[in-house]
Amino acid sequence: MTRRILIVEDDASTAAYLAEGLADSGYEVERVGNGRDGLARASETAFDLLIADRMLPELDGLAMVSALRAAGVSTPTLILSALATVDNRVDGLKAGADDYLCKPFSFAELSARVEALVRRADRAAAEPQKTRLAVGDLEIDLLTRHVARGGRTIPLGAREFNLLEFLVRHAGQVVTRTMMIEKVWNLHFDPGSNVVDVHIGRLRRKLEDGFASPILHTVRGTGYRLSADG
Repeated sequence: MTRRILIVEDDASTAAYLAEGLADSGYEVERVGNGRDGLARASETAFDLLIADRMLPELDGLAMVSALRAAGVSTPTLILSALATVDNRVDGLKAGADDYLCKPFSFAELSARVEALVRRADRAAAEPQKTRLAVGDLEIDLLTRHVARGGRTIPLGAREFNLLEFLVRHAGQVVTRTMMIEKVWNLHFDPGSNVVDVHIGRLRRKLEDGFASPILHTVRGTGYRLSADG
């Protein structure tokens, strides 16, 4: 099956370079030159991947991605930008992009990132969509975002729920801080803070206060493990 990629890039030479390289790699490529047209095409047509420049005429690339996500369009998106600071990358990922590649870049790296995003989307589509997950007496409902342990409802904030879901999906495994930063905070670098430990501490109190046995365990020097067996 041929994969379809939409390139949203106002620089004609960059767009042509990307389109030629991706077409040679076997992708079907469509190009538009501004964010408003990119938003329209990505909203009305199913693409396997969206590659968008950050600084676009008519509608900024990040605003375009945010609008797509708000509309429920989950097409994997790679942002290209000459803005390369940590804050710039954070802004791109928070807007809903799945990856952020700084200019100038090599086509080999871009191609590898494209392949990784497509593989990730394929795996997600192939996985059975469970709506309820459980570890011991802990249960979470992915549709209603309801969490209970031993039948007692545990109220969680949005970030806490996302963190718990990730831990439950990796129940019994050691989960490192780096894994949580990448998958829960959607950051591909360590922000150099104790944000993970703070959230883990809050989550642990909510999951364990009033219960006889712990369920969220610290693996010293490595990370954390969610397990009903200790």
